[in-house]
Amino acid sequence: MKLKVKVTFTEEVLGTASANPELHEEFIAAKSADKEKIKEELSSLPTEDAIEKAITVFHRDANGNPILYDYQIKGFIKEAVGMKVEFTAMQIGKAKLSKWTHKRVVDNFIFVSPRVISLEMPEGGEVGYCTRPLRASTLKGDRVALATSETVPAGTTCVFEINTLEKAIDKLIPDCLDYGALKGIGQWRNSGKGRFEWEEIK
Repeated sequence: MKLKVKVTFTEEVLGTASANPELHEEFIAAKSADKEKIKEELSSLPTEDAIEKAITVFHRDANGNPILYDYQIKGFIKEAVGMKVEFTAMQIGKAKLSKWTHKRVVDNFIFVSPRVISLEMPEGGEVGYCTRPLRASTLKGDRVALATSETVPAGTTCVFEINTLEKAIDKLIPDCLDYGALKGIGQWRNSGKGRFEWEEIK
């Protein structure tokens, strides 16, 4: 199945990439075995001096517009499938999906394209910032820090294709996309950021 999808974000979306190129290369991009993709991602980080390296940002295209990468959509699908199999036994063909097997199924049978997915902001929309507290319980007691991320506003859209290699998996995709109305894409999604609605483009 090839499903062409238009997503419209109903809440602002927060960027997930570290603005610090050295940090991004050492801890994030280095997980990829594809050196060309690492170079591509590093070159798509914003270069403005005004951007603090401690924040998370969106990658940019050649024109400086914010983008998502295909693996961010795939990661959302993987999370949605993972939540479903936590509480519901699912059979895909002869295979039973579980919390032990669902990642392998998504990795090998569900593909998103194109690699670079443009984020089209609504008229007058601009990249903004969201600062929120991060709380953690440590051996020395509770700690609170502030985190800042770039944002794109509600009403931002993007278009991509989802390709499944097994018909038995097709039924998973609409359910996963529907999950986006409850839990979205990007940083701080547990708070409702990055929620979206979707429609099929024929």
